[in-house]
Amino acid sequence: MRLIVLSASLFVFWFLLSGETKTLLLFFGVVSVAVSVAFAWRLDVVDSESFPVGKAVGGITYWPWLMVEIVKSAIDVAKVIVNPKLPISPSLIRVPSHQKTPVGITTFANSITLTPGTISAVVLENRHEILVHALTDDGVEGLEDGEMDRRVSDFEGGA
Repeated sequence: MRLIVLSASLFVFWFLLSGETKTLLLFFGVVSVAVSVAFAWRLDVVDSESFPVGKAVGGITYWPWLMVEIVKSAIDVAKVIVNPKLPISPSLIRVPSHQKTPVGITTFANSITLTPGTISAVVLENRHEILVHALTDDGVEGLEDGEMDRRVSDFEGGA
C-alpha cells in the first residue's frame, strides 16, 4: 500500500512540476516514478517513518497553520527590527515537549526554528524538553501557551 501511495504522490508531484500532457512525456514520467519507487523498495527505505502515510491527514491541518504562524512571526520580528529602539529581550527558555516519537520531537523542534524569532538550541529528548532561544517576550509567550506543542502532538498521533 505504501508503494502505491508513494508512486501516486511522486507522479502527482512530477506532473505539477512539469505540467506536461503529451503522451510520450507522461509515459516517461510514469517510468521515472516506477524506477524511483523500485529503487526505494530495493533499498528498503519505504517504511512507516520515512513515508508516514497516516500522517497525511494531520499534515493537511498542521502545515497551513504553521505557515500562518511563520508569516505572523516574520511580521512581528520585522517590526522589532525596524523599530529605532530595537525592543528585543533575548532569552533562553525550556519548552516542554509532549511528543512520543523521535519524528514528533524533531517536527516540534524544527517548527520552532522555522518560526522567525525562535531557535531550538538543544533538544533534550530524554527529558522531553527543548531549550529555545527567543528574541522577544512575545516569542516566549507564544511557546509557553503550548499551542504548537499540542498541534504537533495531534499531527504526530495521525499514524
